[in-house]
Amino acid sequence: MNKTELIEHIANNADISKAAATRALDATIGAVKATLKKGGTVSLVGFGTFAVGKRAARMGRNPKTNTPIKIKAAKVPKFRPGKALKDALN
Repeated sequence: MNKTELIEHIANNADISKAAATRALDATIGAVKATLKKGGTVSLVGFGTFAVGKRAARMGRNPKTNTPIKIKAAKVPKFRPGKALKDALN
């Protein structure tokens, strides 16, 4: 499912226009991004938790030249599914 299909699904199930569903989805994604950027977490009970993880700096290798390169430390988004989501899949 891509973003367009998700918007269509939201519009049909919530009985709202596609434009309203687009605004709602964009606002939700924006709120998650803003919270994660501040270092916070977003917990949706039954669905899961979005959080920020830290990836340490490390040495890598350029596959073309086989020379070692330094890879900087980075913050990465992480998602931990909730129990209800896990149960829905099994």
